[in-house]
Amino acid sequence: MLTAYFKPRKPKADVPDAATLLTTGNVGDFKPGSVTAYPQGRFYLVRLADGGFMALYRQCTHLGCSVPWDEATGQFACPCHGSAFDITGSVIEAPAPRALDIYPIAIENNIIKVDIRTPTKRNTFHKDQVAYLKEKV
Repeated sequence: MLTAYFKPRKPKADVPDAATLLTTGNVGDFKPGSVTAYPQGRFYLVRLADGGFMALYRQCTHLGCSVPWDEATGQFACPCHGSAFDITGSVIEAPAPRALDIYPIAIENNIIKVDIRTPTKRNTFHKDQVAYLKEKV
């Protein structure tokens, strides 16, 4: 029994499990230009005007304060030091040094799933960071 303690463990597969893959809903549940908070996953699900989706980590990239979405201004505004981000998470007001981090999204059978294991750091917004519903051929 003691030898099992010293035996190397098998590494876990790099696939999300039920605890890290959060189902947010159906594509049709989210209007273009909308931002929906998911406190349990610490992210915002954004549906851009063109219909694409992004999952933005809610922590400011300056010092980690939680950034709320301000519907009136159309920005994420950090209450700690005044950083502001647009709907894609891009910095529009410093001192934040880079865009909000993102989580990967998968859209399968019109259902949106966000992998909340680890946010991906990024400097700026790129179109390839947006998830789109793939049309059936």
